[in-house]
Amino acid sequence: MEYFLTVVEEASFTRAAEILHVSQPALSHQIKALERSVGGALLERMPRGVRLTPMGRAFRPHAELAVRSAVQARRAARAAAGAEGGELHVAAVHSVAVGVLPDVFARWRAAHPHVLLHLHEYATSQALEEQVERGTADLAVGPVPGGWQGTVVPVGEEDIVLVVPFDDRFAGRTTVTLPELADRPWVRCAMEPVVHGERFLDWACGRAGFAPRTAVFTEHTSTAVRMAAAGVGVCAAPAHLVRDAVGEGCVVLSPDPAWKRTLTVFSRVVPTGAAAAFADLLRTAWPRPHVLPRAYEDCAQDGPAVA
Repeated sequence: MEYFLTVVEEASFTRAAEILHVSQPALSHQIKALERSVGGALLERMPRGVRLTPMGRAFRPHAELAVRSAVQARRAARAAAGAEGGELHVAAVHSVAVGVLPDVFARWRAAHPHVLLHLHEYATSQALEEQVERGTADLAVGPVPGGWQGTVVPVGEEDIVLVVPFDDRFAGRTTVTLPELADRPWVRCAMEPVVHGERFLDWACGRAGFAPRTAVFTEHTSTAVRMAAAGVGVCAAPAHLVRDAVGEGCVVLSPDPAWKRTLTVFSRVVPTGAAAAFADLLRTAWPRPHVLPRAYEDCAQDGPAVA
């Protein structure tokens, strides 16, 4: 399966053989053996390259999962005796990777210098969950996954704050209610959670009696924070990310009532060895939630965050 995937990725038997350090006849023999085992051709040889047959297209995602699972199984086996060697693949949404994990990774490296860390970043929780389900990483750090079939462990809460520039009329305050912002433009982000089928800000503002007026829609939370600090509009963002994005160059307001989001570690199987040690380290980074996981503090229990 690994040979098959390499040929597909390179669209060439010659280049795949070079990458795999095998002879081209040996590679062709393995592909033919694989095709015999599944009962039909997976690849079609073209004058300039190789392309998938219909059977090959159906086979490919399952082969990718199988190969990733085999790699993950080897990593888990090496790490099962402890966190003294091997490698650990950690996946996270971008805001957590930027705002939380640098300090955690530094502490991990000081305690476990012989464990190589691989970080996989994703723009949305949906993409994060899909990739972890496919075996890309040993564990993931992010908001509560919806309908997850594996292990989910709450590790802390992040405060969601509002960012405005220094010359804002609320700059002298520490808190603000949502209705007070009804006339303000907003800087929105593609990573904004979804609650009850709506983007969180649309849902929350709707409960406060108004529809938010969007000034700018960005791809990354850090960009939205910088836009808000420059005066483009109000931005809602995790507190741990704000200072990393703009330093002291903005005013941070706490919404009243407060918005909090539960962060979790989740994985396909129960974490062991290095993965378990990493989860334990994360739990020491924040106070553990005293409530069941949910998207934001004032959200209904059945409103999961999915982005």
